[in-house]
Amino acid sequence: MKILYLDYNGVLHDAKVIRNRQRGLYIATPDRSFFEWMPILEELLAPYPEVKIVLSTSWVRALGFDATRQELSESLRERVIGSTFHHPKLTPAEFDTMPRGMQVWRDVERRKPTSWLALDDDAFGWPAACRDRLLETKGSLGLSDPAAQDALKTMLAAL
Repeated sequence: MKILYLDYNGVLHDAKVIRNRQRGLYIATPDRSFFEWMPILEELLAPYPEVKIVLSTSWVRALGFDATRQELSESLRERVIGSTFHHPKLTPAEFDTMPRGMQVWRDVERRKPTSWLALDDDAFGWPAACRDRLLETKGSLGLSDPAAQDALKTMLAAL
Protein backbone atom coordinates (compact mmCIF):
# COMPACT_ATOMS: atom_id res chain seq x y z
CA MET A 1 0.00 0.00 0.00
CA LYS A 2 1.26 3.47 -0.95
CA ILE A 3 -0.02 6.36 1.15
CA LEU A 4 -0.06 10.11 0.88
CA TYR A 5 -0.69 11.80 4.24
CA LEU A 6 -2.59 14.97 3.40
CA ASP A 7 -2.98 18.20 5.31
CA TYR A 8 -5.40 20.84 3.97
CA ASN A 9 -4.32 24.24 5.34
CA GLY A 10 -1.19 25.48 3.63
CA VAL A 11 -1.34 22.65 1.08
CA LEU A 12 -4.68 22.74 -0.77
CA HIS A 13 -5.37 26.39 0.14
CA ASP A 14 -3.84 29.24 2.11
CA ALA A 15 -2.77 28.40 5.67
CA LYS A 16 -4.51 31.35 7.33
CA VAL A 17 -7.72 29.50 8.13
CA ILE A 18 -9.69 30.76 11.09
CA ARG A 19 -12.61 29.09 12.83
CA ASN A 20 -15.15 31.51 14.29
CA ARG A 21 -18.41 30.63 16.01
CA GLN A 22 -20.39 33.15 13.95
CA ARG A 23 -18.57 32.95 10.60
CA GLY A 24 -17.50 29.32 10.71
CA LEU A 25 -14.30 28.53 8.83
CA TYR A 26 -12.82 31.25 6.66
CA ILE A 27 -9.49 32.23 5.13
CA ALA A 28 -8.10 35.48 6.53
CA THR A 29 -6.00 36.19 3.45
CA PRO A 30 -7.94 38.35 0.97
CA ASP A 31 -8.80 36.85 -2.43
CA ARG A 32 -8.10 33.28 -1.35
CA SER A 33 -10.60 30.44 -1.42
CA PHE A 34 -10.83 27.00 0.10
CA PHE A 35 -9.32 24.15 -1.94
CA GLU A 36 -8.18 26.45 -4.76
CA TRP A 37 -5.06 24.31 -5.29
CA MET A 38 -6.87 20.95 -5.14
CA PRO A 39 -6.87 20.54 -8.97
CA ILE A 40 -3.06 20.60 -8.85
CA LEU A 41 -3.03 17.61 -6.50
CA GLU A 42 -5.56 15.78 -8.67
CA GLU A 43 -3.36 16.28 -11.72
CA LEU A 44 -0.15 15.22 -9.95
CA LEU A 45 -1.77 12.08 -8.50
CA ALA A 46 -3.50 11.05 -11.76
CA PRO A 47 -0.60 8.86 -13.00
CA TYR A 48 -0.55 7.03 -9.65
CA PRO A 49 -3.97 5.41 -9.09
CA GLU A 50 -2.48 3.06 -6.48
CA VAL A 51 -1.66 5.93 -4.09
CA LYS A 52 -4.19 6.14 -1.26
CA ILE A 53 -4.80 9.15 0.99
CA VAL A 54 -4.85 9.32 4.77
CA LEU A 55 -6.13 12.64 6.08
CA SER A 56 -3.67 14.26 8.47
CA THR A 57 -5.49 17.55 8.77
CA SER A 58 -6.87 19.17 11.92
CA TRP A 59 -10.16 19.45 10.04
CA VAL A 60 -10.93 15.84 10.99
CA ARG A 61 -10.76 16.70 14.67
CA ALA A 62 -12.85 19.87 14.21
CA LEU A 63 -15.48 18.74 11.67
CA GLY A 64 -15.37 14.94 11.75
CA PHE A 65 -13.97 12.47 9.24
CA ASP A 66 -16.95 12.28 6.87
CA ALA A 67 -17.43 16.06 6.59
CA THR A 68 -13.70 16.57 6.08
CA ARG A 69 -13.51 13.88 3.40
CA GLN A 70 -16.55 15.38 1.62
CA GLU A 71 -14.63 18.62 1.06
CA LEU A 72 -12.41 16.84 -1.47
CA SER A 73 -13.20 16.29 -5.12
CA GLU A 74 -14.67 12.92 -6.04
CA SER A 75 -11.39 11.64 -7.50
CA LEU A 76 -9.52 12.44 -4.27
CA ARG A 77 -12.36 11.24 -2.01
CA GLU A 78 -12.16 7.82 -3.67
CA ARG A 79 -8.54 7.52 -2.56
CA VAL A 80 -9.18 8.33 1.13
CA ILE A 81 -8.81 5.28 3.38
CA GLY A 82 -8.78 6.95 6.80
CA SER A 83 -7.24 9.63 8.96
CA THR A 84 -4.45 9.87 11.50
CA PHE A 85 -7.03 10.72 14.14
CA HIS A 86 -8.65 7.28 13.94
CA HIS A 87 -6.12 5.41 16.02
CA PRO A 88 -7.50 2.77 18.39
CA LYS A 89 -4.86 3.31 21.07
CA LEU A 90 -4.85 7.11 21.00
CA THR A 91 -7.14 9.25 23.12
CA PRO A 92 -8.33 12.62 21.80
CA ALA A 93 -6.26 14.40 24.50
CA GLU A 94 -3.09 12.56 23.44
CA PHE A 95 -3.78 13.30 19.79
CA ASP A 96 -4.33 17.01 20.45
CA THR A 97 -0.99 17.43 22.21
CA MET A 98 1.02 15.40 19.71
CA PRO A 99 2.89 17.21 16.89
CA ARG A 100 1.62 16.40 13.38
CA GLY A 101 4.77 14.49 12.52
CA MET A 102 4.23 12.14 15.44
CA GLN A 103 0.55 11.72 14.52
CA VAL A 104 1.61 10.63 11.05
CA TRP A 105 4.41 8.40 12.35
CA ARG A 106 2.03 6.60 14.73
CA ASP A 107 -0.31 5.98 11.80
CA VAL A 108 2.56 4.68 9.65
CA GLU A 109 3.52 2.26 12.43
CA ARG A 110 -0.08 1.02 12.61
CA ARG A 111 -0.88 0.78 8.87
CA LYS A 112 2.59 -0.36 7.77
CA PRO A 113 2.40 0.99 4.19
CA THR A 114 4.97 -0.25 1.70
CA SER A 115 5.83 3.39 1.01
CA TRP A 116 4.48 6.78 2.01
CA LEU A 117 4.95 10.51 1.93
CA ALA A 118 3.31 13.48 3.61
CA LEU A 119 2.20 16.91 2.40
CA ASP A 120 2.10 19.48 5.18
CA ASP A 121 3.08 23.09 5.83
CA ASP A 122 4.22 22.30 9.37
CA ALA A 123 7.53 20.50 9.91
CA PHE A 124 7.48 20.83 13.72
CA GLY A 125 7.78 17.56 15.59
CA TRP A 126 8.62 15.31 12.67
CA PRO A 127 10.84 12.42 13.74
CA ALA A 128 14.28 12.73 12.15
CA ALA A 129 14.05 9.19 10.76
CA CYS A 130 11.12 10.09 8.50
CA ARG A 131 11.73 13.81 7.83
CA ASP A 132 12.77 12.98 4.25
CA ARG A 133 9.22 11.74 3.54
CA LEU A 134 7.70 15.14 4.34
CA LEU A 135 7.15 17.67 1.60
CA GLU A 136 6.86 20.88 3.58
CA THR A 137 4.89 23.47 1.63
CA LYS A 138 4.90 27.21 2.19
CA GLY A 139 1.65 28.10 3.95
CA SER A 140 0.84 31.00 1.67
CA LEU A 141 1.55 29.05 -1.53
CA GLY A 142 0.82 25.38 -0.85
CA LEU A 143 0.70 23.34 -4.03
CA SER A 144 0.52 26.47 -6.18
CA ASP A 145 4.30 26.74 -5.67
CA PRO A 146 6.09 25.28 -8.75
CA ALA A 147 8.94 24.09 -6.50
CA ALA A 148 6.46 22.13 -4.35
CA GLN A 149 4.90 20.63 -7.48
CA ASP A 150 8.31 19.53 -8.79
CA ALA A 151 9.23 18.04 -5.42
CA LEU A 152 5.91 16.16 -5.25
CA LYS A 153 6.41 14.77 -8.76
CA THR A 154 9.83 13.47 -7.71
CA MET A 155 8.52 11.96 -4.48
CA LEU A 156 5.56 10.29 -6.18
CA ALA A 157 7.84 8.78 -8.82
CA ALA A 158 10.05 7.40 -6.03
CA LEU A 159 7.09 5.68 -4.32
